[in-house]
Amino acid sequence: MSALALLGGGKMGEALLGGLLDAGYEPDTIAVAEVDGDRRRELEERFKGVRVVPSAAWAVADADVVVVAVKPQVVTSVLEQAAASLAADTLIISIAAGVTIATVEAAAPGRPVVRAMPNTPALVRRAATAIAAGRHADASHLETAERVLGAVGVVVQVPEAHLDAVTGLSGSGPAYVFLLAEALIEAGVLAGLPRSTADTLVRQTLLGSAELLAAGDDPPETLRAAVTSPGGTTAAGLHALEQRGVRAAVLDAVRAATERSRELGDE
Repeated sequence: MSALALLGGGKMGEALLGGLLDAGYEPDTIAVAEVDGDRRRELEERFKGVRVVPSAAWAVADADVVVVAVKPQVVTSVLEQAAASLAADTLIISIAAGVTIATVEAAAPGRPVVRAMPNTPALVRRAATAIAAGRHADASHLETAERVLGAVGVVVQVPEAHLDAVTGLSGSGPAYVFLLAEALIEAGVLAGLPRSTADTLVRQTLLGSAELLAAGDDPPETLRAAVTSPGGTTAAGLHALEQRGVRAAVLDAVRAATERSRELGDE
């Protein structure tokens, strides 16, 4: 099994670490670099046997795969710190939002790089992740990246030019769903339900609907039609949503988030 170094022990790093261990990685094959002492102790306590160190250079020594999960603004400095300890063929997987492949390749010259955009459901092993290959990454490197990131969810391959759209859709998508959940709960309260009851019903409705969508091959419009009886309550509710332009608002939200991702990448 490949030795893996994880640079950054924040929430996404922790989610990936837990997923890898659940997927069968041995703790002694993983090293984590985390600069915060309190956070290092938390990780050591939770993930017994995993080596947790304060330096990126210490973590990457002997690693076949390095996952960069630090804040975007420190990616270059962290990789430059680790570069001297990297093997020439070490695969670098970056999950730092907005950091281009070119930036990672410049900080670790000659190494194969795969850029990834996961989302926060990685915390419950339900991430939607897109990956894109750099100049030196081949099919075997993409396969390795899929295996690593697949420990916390589904992985798809895209050209790097599509990653801004991925950010606008699935990267920001959980926030759109949570906003819908908030609105549905408030609507239930407005209709007369106790808040706790509305909260329980909305959580289960979203969970069940997502599982129903994921379980089969039917497109969402078919599932929506199956719930919508002619002249019924759902038809009335959908009509109100369409009158308020909800569909157009979703399109605009994804487009706006995509454009903002491009701007941040340029910055």
